[in-house]
Amino acid sequence: MAEQLGKAKADIASMIRVNQAGEYGAAQIYKGQLAVMGDDAPDSGAIHHMAEQEQRHLDAFDQMIVDRHVRPTILQPFWKAAGYALGAGTAMMGPRAAMACTAAVETEIDLHYQEQLEQLESENDPELSEKIAQFREEELEHKQTAIESGAEDTPGYPVLSGAIRLGCKLAIGLSKRI
Repeated sequence: MAEQLGKAKADIASMIRVNQAGEYGAAQIYKGQLAVMGDDAPDSGAIHHMAEQEQRHLDAFDQMIVDRHVRPTILQPFWKAAGYALGAGTAMMGPRAAMACTAAVETEIDLHYQEQLEQLESENDPELSEKIAQFREEELEHKQTAIESGAEDTPGYPVLSGAIRLGCKLAIGLSKRI
């Protein structure tokens, strides 16, 4: 029984760690996009809105890290640089590519959060379940906004999306453990 409780606590800590890292990376992506695109770009209002939501998600997971004494990932400096570079790089390719980045990231985050919600069905952590469910809905809104803004019309979209999604999977796997 004590072993099961220890594993459950470790699983919850891993969820909080990876979610905090992911929201941190997302905030950096939007910072990079806005730095390149500026406030006058056609999609800058939507990007600002999504960035504000990501910051709220990050603030919530930052608080959970503190309250639950969870060790954050040591990869955060890397995610800062990588997220900003991904955001700036896709924005340099144009507004649709920036939105393609959002669509790809949010596709993986949706799958990731859904997996966590399924895992949390056997745990008793309503606070975490509620936050993940709420944030997942907002991430799905981001994906829909990106698609409606022409993400899928980006030249080379399948390749760009696939590469970004693979990077997200890698980041998730590493941040759970390191």
